[in-house]
Amino acid sequence: MDRTKQERLDAILSSPSYRLAEEDTQLLRHADMRSVRIQLELQKVELYLNRHQIQSTIVVFGGTQVVERPEAERKLLKARQALAEMPEDPPRRRAVQRAERILAKADYYDAAREFCQLASQTCQDEGKCDYVVVTGGGPGIMEAANRGAFDVGAKSIGLNITLPEEQQPNAYVTPELCFLFHYFAIRKMHFLMRAKGLLVFPGGFGTLDELFDALTLRQTQRMQPIPIVLFGQDFWSRVIDFQFLCDEGVIADQDLELFHYAETAAEAWDLISRFHEQVSEDF
Repeated sequence: MDRTKQERLDAILSSPSYRLAEEDTQLLRHADMRSVRIQLELQKVELYLNRHQIQSTIVVFGGTQVVERPEAERKLLKARQALAEMPEDPPRRRAVQRAERILAKADYYDAAREFCQLASQTCQDEGKCDYVVVTGGGPGIMEAANRGAFDVGAKSIGLNITLPEEQQPNAYVTPELCFLFHYFAIRKMHFLMRAKGLLVFPGGFGTLDELFDALTLRQTQRMQPIPIVLFGQDFWSRVIDFQFLCDEGVIADQDLELFHYAETAAEAWDLISRFHEQVSEDF
């Protein structure tokens, strides 16, 4: 084969158009392939969850900043040491105030861990897995929840997502059930598709977004009935004045029945358990 002909053949073999479509990552990243990427994110998780016989889940949301007490104490100590170097610096004073508030929430980490121990220890046997804990797979409350399942030798799921500041999955998610998403919408679908309960701890914008997504779907009856439990009434009553929304006429009075408050892990688990006991009796 002459050189010119060989060069042309090499050009053909190295062209992106000659790659198998399933191996062409450049093609998959093209804007016109968005629908395919969305389908892949939906179907990949379905395949893995079915393979592990995940029948139902308990969803736990909460802030990434709500950490275990020793870590919160270390962060507060560091903030106070920095302030001691420049006592009049407003950002450093503010950092101490914020660290103090995070330390005050450390009990939520313990409660999330305890709740997931309760939820996980009796519902995974004979290969089938019910009430499997699912979180966003990251740090804070998510770590505590996955850790609670890990404590009792149970599987748990982590639905991580690509962010500008990359978020590492926590170490307690079952490795075969840890997933990485690009699309928030598909991730939200997987949070709720198999859900039998939702427990929401204090958190920021992401937690609020996920909470209101679930409340809207329940209000409009676009998903299965589930108990939605807000952990820590003092926090939630300051963040969201649900009664004000009712009084203003923008939500119905009965919408307040879509959620409940809990103050302990046992109380939260009891609310979810009794909800499904009542559903079973109704049928």
